[in-house]
Amino acid sequence: MADLKGPKGMAGAVTDKARQVAPGLLVAVIIALASQFIAEHYGAPAMLLALLFGMSLNFLGSEARSRPGIDFGSRQVLRFGVALLGVRISAEMMSILGWDVIGLVVLGVAATIGFGFATSRLFGFRYRFAFLSSGAVAICGASAAMAIAAILPKDEKSEQRLIFTVVGVTLLSTLAMILYPILAELMGMDDRTTGIFIGATVHDVAQVVGAGFSVSEETGNVATLVKLLRVLLLAPVVLIAALVIRAAAGAAGASQERPPLVPVFVLGFIVLAGLSVAGLLPGVVTETASVLSRWLLLIAIASVGLKTLPKDILNLGLAPALFVLAETVFLALFVLAGLTLVVTTPTP
Repeated sequence: MADLKGPKGMAGAVTDKARQVAPGLLVAVIIALASQFIAEHYGAPAMLLALLFGMSLNFLGSEARSRPGIDFGSRQVLRFGVALLGVRISAEMMSILGWDVIGLVVLGVAATIGFGFATSRLFGFRYRFAFLSSGAVAICGASAAMAIAAILPKDEKSEQRLIFTVVGVTLLSTLAMILYPILAELMGMDDRTTGIFIGATVHDVAQVVGAGFSVSEETGNVATLVKLLRVLLLAPVVLIAALVIRAAAGAAGASQERPPLVPVFVLGFIVLAGLSVAGLLPGVVTETASVLSRWLLLIAIASVGLKTLPKDILNLGLAPALFVLAETVFLALFVLAGLTLVVTTPTP
C-alpha cells in the first residue's frame, strides 16, 4: 500500500497523468459544451461546430501545457467514445447492413490499395509510400499509417513518409467530413446510403463520426458501423503485407514494438454491440453509455480540431499531395459506383 501512495506508485502516476492532460482536455471539454449549447439553441450540427471551434484555437495544439491533454482527447477519449457506441447497435440496426455492404467495403479497401500500387510510379513513388498512403486512405487514416509503417522496411525517409501521410489523410479527412454530407444531399441519398458512403470513404474514425452524426442519428450509427468494418480489415491487410515483405526481404521481423493489429477500442465496440444485440444490457446502461459516448466523441472531435493546422497543407508538397488526393477520389468514386450498382436497401 505504501508503494501505491508513494510518488512513484500507481496513485502518484495517475495523479501526475491527470495533471498533465487536464489543461488541454479542459479546453476540449469547454469547446464541446459550447458546441452542444449552440447546437441545441440554433440547430447547427454539434460535431461540426466542435471541429471548427477547435480549428480556430489550433495554436493551443502546439503549447507545451495543453498539448498532452489535446492528444489524450483525440486518441484515448475517441477510442472510449467509439467503443461505447457499440451499445447503440441493436439486432434491428444490424439488419440494415447486409453482405452487399460488407462486400463493397472489402472491395473498396482492396481496390484502393491496388490503385495506389498501380499509379505510384506515375507520381514518382515506389512501393513503400504507395502502400503507406493507400492503406491509410483505404482503411482508417492515421492509425492504419502507423500500423503499416511498423512493418515496412526502414530507410532515411521512413519518418518523413509517415508524418506526411498522417498529416495528409487527416487534412483530407477533415475536408471530407465537411464536403461529403453536402455531396450526399446533392445526390439525393437517404440517411442509410449517406451513412454507408461516409463510413466507406472518410479516412479517420473521428471525422466519420462527425460527418455521420451531423446528418442524423441513423446516418451516424450506420457510418460508424461501416467504418469499423474497414478498421477490422487492418489486421488481415497488415498481416498479409508483413508476410510478403518478410518473404521478399528474408528478414526475421521488425525489432520495435508494433501497434496491435486489431485496436482494443474496436474489440470493445464488438463486445458491447454483441451484448446489446443479444439484449443483455439493461436499458439504463444502454441509455447512459449512449449519452456518455456522444459527449466523449464531441470532446474528441474538438481535440482533433485543436490539432489541425491549416498551414500544414502548404508543407506537404505537390506530388505526394496529388497522389493521396487521387487515392481519396478513387475510393469515393468506387464506393459511389458500388452504391449505384450493388448496394440495395434491405426489405423491412
